[in-house]
Amino acid sequence: MEHTVGWFGALVFGILQGLTEFLPISSSAHLRIAGGLVPGWGDPGAAFTAVIQLGTETAVVVYFRREIWAIIRTWTLSLFRPQLRREPDARMGWYIIVGTLPIAVLGYLFQGTIETSLRSLVFAGVTLIVFGVVLGLADAIAVNRKPLTRLRMPEALAFGFAQALALIPGVSRSGGTITAGLLMGYTREAAAKYSFLLAIPAVFASGLLEILDIGGDKAPAWGPTILATIVSFVVGYIVIVYFMRYISQHNFMPFVIYRAALGALVLLLLAFGVLQPYV
Repeated sequence: MEHTVGWFGALVFGILQGLTEFLPISSSAHLRIAGGLVPGWGDPGAAFTAVIQLGTETAVVVYFRREIWAIIRTWTLSLFRPQLRREPDARMGWYIIVGTLPIAVLGYLFQGTIETSLRSLVFAGVTLIVFGVVLGLADAIAVNRKPLTRLRMPEALAFGFAQALALIPGVSRSGGTITAGLLMGYTREAAAKYSFLLAIPAVFASGLLEILDIGGDKAPAWGPTILATIVSFVVGYIVIVYFMRYISQHNFMPFVIYRAALGALVLLLLAFGVLQPYV
């Protein structure tokens, strides 16, 4: 059941979205948990969640603007100039397109389940723990050698299926794709960068589709939604800057511990009735 989001709630949700979207800790799970903990808030809903992600994804576009422009320009020109088709930026354009297909297809096929059953806090708690452990194992055995220039089509598709797991709150879009990248031998920085670039088409498509539901009977009003989106952009940009610096010198263990602790706390609060699976 979706609830109206007020101005203060929008501010909090916007900050949470910006803080957690790029870290491998699941922004959608945090929004669900916050909504469940504060009386009167409840689940902000799939539409609100998708739309405020436009803010954090715009932060990605601004941060990687030079790389994104080079990819778009070279890919477009390569359609008419065959000699450009072997250029890394032209290939990256195709990798992002192909990598987006899994989440687009699965999101369409299972839209009803994603917006209802899978928004249970039970799923969020369990997936926070399980995929946190998977991230930790992947980071522990990672060779951290391959740069993004070595990406090939089968791996781009594998990244895409990993991103599709983020349709389940608690998995984490960045966490799933970064885990896949580590398992395939990519450096932490390469896995994170491709994770952010790959998310752009999916997030913008989802947000623009869901934007039609904003202001409806069961969705938040436009004002709070716009506020949350702007706040998520500002906070998200700051997080990208520091996260990319952090992973160049540190591993993901702090995030693994955090995920496990938060997931365990959610399941404990559910067991004692402090949280409800659907609110």
